[in-house]
Amino acid sequence: MKNFNVSNNNKNTLAISLGDPAGIGTEIILKALASDNLNKNINPLLIGCKNHIYQTYSNLINHGICNISDPTNLDIIDIPLEKKIIPGIVDENSGSASFKWLFNATNIVLEGKANALVTAPISKIAWHKAGHKFAGQTELLGKLSNKKTSMLFTAVSPNNGWRFNTLLATTHIPINKVNNNLTKELIKFKLDTLLNFCRKFKERPLIQIAGLNPHAGEEGKIGMEEQNLIIPTIDEWKLDNPNVHINGPIPPDTCWIKAADAWNYDSKENNAPDGILALYHDQGLIPVKLIAFDQAVNTTLGLPFVRTSPDHGTALDIADKFIARDKSMIAAINNAWILSQ
Repeated sequence: MKNFNVSNNNKNTLAISLGDPAGIGTEIILKALASDNLNKNINPLLIGCKNHIYQTYSNLINHGICNISDPTNLDIIDIPLEKKIIPGIVDENSGSASFKWLFNATNIVLEGKANALVTAPISKIAWHKAGHKFAGQTELLGKLSNKKTSMLFTAVSPNNGWRFNTLLATTHIPINKVNNNLTKELIKFKLDTLLNFCRKFKERPLIQIAGLNPHAGEEGKIGMEEQNLIIPTIDEWKLDNPNVHINGPIPPDTCWIKAADAWNYDSKENNAPDGILALYHDQGLIPVKLIAFDQAVNTTLGLPFVRTSPDHGTALDIADKFIARDKSMIAAINNAWILSQ
């Protein structure tokens, strides 16, 4: 393990927390860091258990997987595991470890010792077993930085370079609480957040917003949320943003069709949305993962630093089988680099 010198120029340093040690986090990190598709100026700083990293490396080599990063060449902040972890089995020990690693990684970035944060997947069940009652990593990051956060998924099409963005209005809440959480103020805030992100790549982006009900309510015949809340809110937002193209509310079952076409075509579609606002978690995540599962990146907006993560979970069913794909982790690292420069 190399000694990490906090006095170094940390503009190129990306802090990477290992995620749940019972999952695939360390495996995909070691695989991703060996990729030729990463920017060569990136200096990864791993936060987790050194022995766990070395053991994962040894296991991968023993299974004939050689295109991985050698941990002897990596900067590592060693926070040892307190008890033995069984791959594929999450418990309070794995939850405690992943929580500590993320907590320390976040503070490293907040202290200016790294320029951005990349997080491997954690288990919310394991966190709760360890006594950490957060809905997810996004919520912990918001608390540690005292910021109002938003969850956005971004991906770049390998077919044509088009950037696909979906922001969630509500995140980790039960479906029966979505309606009560949707307010005019929240929708406007999320539209502002989505617009600001899309403007990093296009001056006048096209924004779409999904309806809440089937057929976007069909003029009140299938629910009144569109008529009473969503349409009036969009109209008010348009007055404050007269130069922005916004469509919606669009029936949820067709809202992502143009995005799917733009993703798959060899040439870019001029009428494809640059950003889509989904009103609840699965409404946005189902099309995102169907369209761009290996390339999509979970990006937390609103923090005082850039944070990205793969769009998948801990994959406990394939932990210790050494078959996990690293494409989303590569995308997460590259996007953290791009967005933090």
